[in-house]
Amino acid sequence: MSDTISYDRGALRPRWLHLGFGAFARAHILMVLHRSLAAAPAAELDWGVTVARLNSGRAELDALEEEGCLYHVAETDDAGVKLHAVGPVIGTLHPARDGIDAIPAHIAGPELELVTLTITEKGYCLADGGLRRDDPALQADLANPTEPRSAIGVLVEGLARRKAAGHGALTILSCDNLMENGHLTRAAVTGFARLRDPELAAWIEATIGFPSSMVDRIVPAMTEADHDRLAAHLGHRDPNGIVCEPFLQWAIEDDFAAARPPLDLGGAQWVKDIQPWEALKLRMLNGSHSFLALLGGIAGHRTIDACMADPVFAQAVERLMLDEAAPTLPPLPEADIPAYSRQLLARFSNSELKHRTAQIATDTSQKLPQRFVTSVNWHIDRASPWPLSALTIAGWMRWIDGVDEAGNELPINDPLADSLASIAATTQGSDRIEAVLGLREVFPEALATRPEFIAGVSAAYEAIGAFGAREAIARVLEKETTR
Repeated sequence: MSDTISYDRGALRPRWLHLGFGAFARAHILMVLHRSLAAAPAAELDWGVTVARLNSGRAELDALEEEGCLYHVAETDDAGVKLHAVGPVIGTLHPARDGIDAIPAHIAGPELELVTLTITEKGYCLADGGLRRDDPALQADLANPTEPRSAIGVLVEGLARRKAAGHGALTILSCDNLMENGHLTRAAVTGFARLRDPELAAWIEATIGFPSSMVDRIVPAMTEADHDRLAAHLGHRDPNGIVCEPFLQWAIEDDFAAARPPLDLGGAQWVKDIQPWEALKLRMLNGSHSFLALLGGIAGHRTIDACMADPVFAQAVERLMLDEAAPTLPPLPEADIPAYSRQLLARFSNSELKHRTAQIATDTSQKLPQRFVTSVNWHIDRASPWPLSALTIAGWMRWIDGVDEAGNELPINDPLADSLASIAATTQGSDRIEAVLGLREVFPEALATRPEFIAGVSAAYEAIGAFGAREAIARVLEKETTR
């Protein structure tokens, strides 16, 4: 049985819109609000959320409506399961069902004060910290701005209508894994608005808040087995139900343009500067996840807990955290890095989650710049070793072959999938390395042309080819032990 909802859902008002109602939003963003509402004074019990999807997901939203906008979250680890009925959602929007105007009109509504985003890295249409103007979706939205299809186009059209209606301040809060995601969201939204109407862009700059945030919770994609397991606990199926880990963290810059919900009551932290928190999570957790996913997947491990059950991978990921990621972090006095790394190792070892390596390897071209470029540059500048980071990058070069070391299929789900397929089909050895390092969407020229970088990645790629991923890692560990 799940816990009961202690707040009055009938008192909730549409003050919050969430764009991108996927598994992570259900397990994290809305879960924090759910906890906050349960703990908040009665006067603050009116923060209701309208959730929206742009492309896929209509069936899930329809199912959510049929359940009165309630769904369930199962927090699970090797100690057991805790079920929650989650109730902050008060309505849903999808352009295929409600019309192309529905979401922009909602953004323009007088009661709305907060928009949160989980649209993935590629949803921001960014390149080199600015708007990717040649993006086909953005080009289509520029040609027909009042009927937008992209997330950025939808936001800007909604803000244009909000400006016209005179409804004023609003906060847009990114919850995606991007460094300084608030600054990048501002760059994407104002950059697109400037292409439409410079006066609109100026109004957005003056009126709309774009704080940054850092989110952390491991939320694997739901499988049929997960749905069956959840149904066994609930006594019925919940198509929007989620299985996730118990751990949750959300650091948010305290820089809202409009009212803010009392999210600290649900476990969020208000911070002045998000950058140290982002760096901590992206380099320690996300970078380690990419290491395990890419190299573990190549070696035949299908889940993160399977990687952690392999002593070579378990030892290596700890060394990656402490020796290669931690030294590059900006100061964060509140963080106990050794304790944080131990906590991460325990979370990765959670055998109940079955977090698939293939899922984490999705969109790696978008993830490597956030997780490794800065730290690798740091090590090269100081002539300090970074062999496990090099193996991660080389592992991606090997992953694009599309098969693991036993010949089983490895999926390539990536915005650069066509380019990667062409590279995989036409290159090997040093030609492969040169072609992948030439992808400027991933590796900035200042890093990609550094001789030390090329040499480090080349040696790692050759080791994977000669010995296999696991043995290449073991040789790095052996070398470190005898150093």
